[in-house]
Amino acid sequence: MRRLYRKKALSLVKELDAFPKVPESYVETTATGGTVSLIAFTAMALLAFFEFFVYRDTWMKYEYEVDKDFSSKLRINIDITVAMKCQHVGADILDLAETMITSNGIQYEPVSRSLSILLHTNRLWTLLLIQNRLREEHSLQEVLYKSVLKGAPTALPPREGTASEPLTGFHQCIAAYNFSHRIDHLSFGEEIPGIINPLDGTEKITSNHNEMFQYFITVVPTKLHTSKVSADTHQFSVTERERVINHAAGSHGVSGIFMKYDTSSLMVTVSEQHMPLWQFLVRLCGIIGGIFSTTGMIHGFVGFCFDIVCCRFKLGPYKPREVVLPDPHVNNCAAPLLTDNHVQE
Repeated sequence: MRRLYRKKALSLVKELDAFPKVPESYVETTATGGTVSLIAFTAMALLAFFEFFVYRDTWMKYEYEVDKDFSSKLRINIDITVAMKCQHVGADILDLAETMITSNGIQYEPVSRSLSILLHTNRLWTLLLIQNRLREEHSLQEVLYKSVLKGAPTALPPREGTASEPLTGFHQCIAAYNFSHRIDHLSFGEEIPGIINPLDGTEKITSNHNEMFQYFITVVPTKLHTSKVSADTHQFSVTERERVINHAAGSHGVSGIFMKYDTSSLMVTVSEQHMPLWQFLVRLCGIIGGIFSTTGMIHGFVGFCFDIVCCRFKLGPYKPREVVLPDPHVNNCAAPLLTDNHVQE
């Protein structure tokens, strides 16, 4: 009974076989089929090779949520060069009520025309080129996120020279003022080497001694998680404005460089994503199976069309063959052979 049950089970399994085997004697190979197979195998190899590079690549995922951190302090990192002497320059940090928060932690250093400054100038020109490309190619920002800690810090090192006291009163001659400036570095939060901020390398030159430069900045808290670094930093967007102060023409205000920033209520989480191994294997199987099935259908369809054309115009294997028929006027009966007995008679 057990053997009978096993035979029935095996016969049932054989009937469910979705991959029936065809004897090799029933299979006919052709040159066109071999050519199509060669093309299919080449396409499989190339697509599998490129798919491996896609598997190794990563992409950045952006998630947005409400910023619930109200207790942390915002750190401001700034390095700016102004075309005036240090004793004519002063800097303060004010809140919305125009109350001074602090003026400590700001160092004033004279600019020296040394070789290191010339090297920094070349570096700033490179920053300007990158900034122009970032305005056109927004995907370059993801490349910068992936390459953090590979490049040099964007903030310039301390300059050589002695620090000077800032200006505490505005009793100097207006002709001594020149607010032409270059923002070497401006960032918020933790400094991350390799990240280029929107105002890094920005340069403004004016010949007017009574010019107002305004930068309206929106700071967005950002958490960066990549394979190389995990840090809490801040992105920001900026709108620039500049105008000449002329009270006679109705353009009122105070000349200087003003940076007004506001913190966004949204927080952005930027994380580096990688394709899982199972998804890579599924895509690889899809490539191989898809090419194999598609080339088989194309080969069968082309062969079907070829047979129709040949049958319609009597070409190739459908060309009529000439058949030689026997002539009825010719006696095809052969004369009987004479044997030795007939000769003797």
